[in-house]
Amino acid sequence: MNDTGPDRTERELSEALAALADGVHAVPDAYRTARGEWLRRERRRRFVLAVLIAVVFTLATLIGLWVLNQTPSHPGVIFSTTTGGRPAFPAS
Repeated sequence: MNDTGPDRTERELSEALAALADGVHAVPDAYRTARGEWLRRERRRRFVLAVLIAVVFTLATLIGLWVLNQTPSHPGVIFSTTTGGRPAFPAS
């Protein structure tokens, strides 16, 4: 039988990967360590996000209060009670 072509390539690749996999040995505690690091990064990411949200909310509130405080204390044209010497609203 002819030992060339895709079947031979597939068999050789399978043997090479099996030999490589036999030489790999995992550290006994690797999963627990990797999971702990992942959880730590996840907690840190959530904490940073919460702090960022709090800072943005605080800044928006302070800017809003500052803008509201910048309004003039005297009434403007919109709140005027007279228009050209006449009262804007009929007297009751």
